[in-house]
Amino acid sequence: MLEIKDLTVQYGKNPPTIEHFNLSMEKGEIISVVGESGSGKTTVIRAVLGALAGGGRVTAGDILFQGKSLLNNNKDEWRKLRGTKMSMIFQDCGGTLNPIRKIGSQYVEYVCTHSNKTKQEAWALGVSMLEKMRLPDAENIMNSFPHQLSGGMRQRVGIAIAMTFNPELLLADEPTSALDVTTQAQIVRQMMELRDNFGTSIIIVTHNIGVAAYMADQMVVMQHGKVVDQGTRDEVMNHPTSEYTKQLLASVPEMEGERFV
Repeated sequence: MLEIKDLTVQYGKNPPTIEHFNLSMEKGEIISVVGESGSGKTTVIRAVLGALAGGGRVTAGDILFQGKSLLNNNKDEWRKLRGTKMSMIFQDCGGTLNPIRKIGSQYVEYVCTHSNKTKQEAWALGVSMLEKMRLPDAENIMNSFPHQLSGGMRQRVGIAIAMTFNPELLLADEPTSALDVTTQAQIVRQMMELRDNFGTSIIIVTHNIGVAAYMADQMVVMQHGKVVDQGTRDEVMNHPTSEYTKQLLASVPEMEGERFV
């Protein structure tokens, strides 16, 4: 479904942020991209979404989605693809919501932009999606401003919006990093349910190897813009090939001799 071939990304005249990145994923598969801050994880999914910031550009390689190269897409093709077949959950969904507009107003605009639904139909769809995210009193949330919601609630709103049209590919950039552990667990479970219920393929970027190990079918470990380990979850967890991956695994706390990843 998605294939990334020998991808290299560069910002301006700086050295490449990512070099020779390869990835192949099937429908319904979850791939975790793990690494420290600055390793190039977010750049990978931004390149897939065609949303590289600050003058970033793909200087080598190709990205194929359903057999078609994304690098040649024009603005209209991206508009049709983003939000429908391909969606992204950002690290802080609260930061992507307009603080002076109510959730419902933003949700209705999003739905109407990507479909032919009326405002009433869009509102009903928004309420339904918020309920699927197990948010209490969805009507009240639609009538709330972002600052009136907790961080976990805003994050679920962001996931609900991203999942509105049952995208085939969901890109998640550190979706749990700013949340307490209880909310993290709930959101991870909800993302797993999306895969089970809709066959959604997910690429999740995280520095939390526990989350990565729990969710992933495949794992990719990055350091300094390069892949240092790649394979199935069991291969990477039980037979790491790079010293960096071994150190990453060794950093996970143990309790009574048992490591919880």
